[in-house]
Amino acid sequence: MAETTKSPRERYRTQVRAEIKEHAWEQIATTGASALSLNAIAKQMGMSGPALYRYYASRDDLITELIRDAYRSLADTVLSAATAGADLAGLAHAMRDWALADPQRYLLIYGTPVPGYQAPDDITLISSEIMTALLDAAVKLPQHAEPTPLDLHLADHRDWAAGHPAPPEALHRALSFWTRVHGVLSLELAGHFTGMRFDPALLFEAELNDLLTR
Repeated sequence: MAETTKSPRERYRTQVRAEIKEHAWEQIATTGASALSLNAIAKQMGMSGPALYRYYASRDDLITELIRDAYRSLADTVLSAATAGADLAGLAHAMRDWALADPQRYLLIYGTPVPGYQAPDDITLISSEIMTALLDAAVKLPQHAEPTPLDLHLADHRDWAAGHPAPPEALHRALSFWTRVHGVLSLELAGHFTGMRFDPALLFEAELNDLLTR
């Protein structure tokens, strides 16, 4: 079926919304997401505030669009790596490469929450695609014979895993992987390793090796 051709008005609206998002990312990079101002963006674009609100009804509406785009981009990156046969370490490196390519996207979704903002449910569904890929990779690793109390606890409370049927140890490994990978990445991208005179890439690799060989 041929794609529906957009009208000139629809193309213009898409173009303006994309330009608004570009200005929003620039603003987030300098002042943070909590200080995002639609009126400031409107001024940069030579528009009135009310005119810009025809494209995004509120600041939270714009933030939701930015977060949705970021999660979708990361999920597509992880799923593409998984489809190409990447193991758990390969998925980790795909995530790190994505984060380093555009730190502001990463920090918006995994950094300090925006005060008063609540993401809609569809964003949670996108993020669950990432966890599913990690669980699929964790299942392929050798499993220990006896699950730990935490393994069993996670198996009894697997809503966070979107009901994935992974065995207890795989649930534990995937969750540990997720927390430790994001822990190192968050510290690195926030600049907390600056001046410590070591290579964050080596720390990242060491954390992965520890997770995969424990």
